[in-house]
Amino acid sequence: MNLNLIGKKNHEENKIIQIGNLKIGSGKAIVIAGPCSIENEQQIDAAANIVKKLGGHILRGGAFKPRTSPYSFQGLGEEGLRLLKEAGEKYGLPVVSEVMDTRDVEMVSKYVDILQIGSRNMQNFSLLKEVGRTQKPILLKRGMTATIEDWLMAAEYIAYEGNEDIILCERGVRTFETYTRNTLDLAAVPIIKNLSKLPIIVDPSHGTGRKELIRPMTKASLAAGADGVMIEIHPNPCEALSDGEQSLNFEEFHILMKEINH
Repeated sequence: MNLNLIGKKNHEENKIIQIGNLKIGSGKAIVIAGPCSIENEQQIDAAANIVKKLGGHILRGGAFKPRTSPYSFQGLGEEGLRLLKEAGEKYGLPVVSEVMDTRDVEMVSKYVDILQIGSRNMQNFSLLKEVGRTQKPILLKRGMTATIEDWLMAAEYIAYEGNEDIILCERGVRTFETYTRNTLDLAAVPIIKNLSKLPIIVDPSHGTGRKELIRPMTKASLAAGADGVMIEIHPNPCEALSDGEQSLNFEEFHILMKEINH
């Protein structure tokens, strides 16, 4: 692997990404939480309120949703980003959302503090180059069939364009197992720590697809050395327009936050 820009060199400090007063990769685990999809103002406001109240650090919410079926809810688009930004500002939380198209990078950048590259776009090299030319931190999710090398080289593409503020996100890989949505590869955390200077977080919501596994896998992720976790929450997961089966309700999120802050 030719990791000239993101590789860990001798005695080099790990990369710390600063967003306002928040430092990612500094040794304190961060919690990113929010709904899979932004559905309306009340929903994202309620989520932002609980994230702030319970000590979370960053608000997440999807405005453009790459869904397997074209008939599934595709997100609110720019209106969703506006609602996300307003909720983040109201509660003093940085916000992250996914950008899916090179044509949308400039527009999405106006609303978010962190640009997310989703699993399906990890090797969309045109998109990687485009976000690499921005001044925004990038959250790069691992592709569902990507090797560690594939993933790190995707990050190198972003850094090559001048942006080294990259947060890697392990979200599980597709295997023969069908009980879980994906197979969460927690060995990736120490591997990345050995190979790269970049911070790495874990998404146990997508990594398992089962809400009863989110709490134990969150704790396992942090025990493995992750710099943070990304959790999907919803006021009423049974009525969620996307990924309700892998979303915690607010009480479950409260229990999780108490467990990891104990």
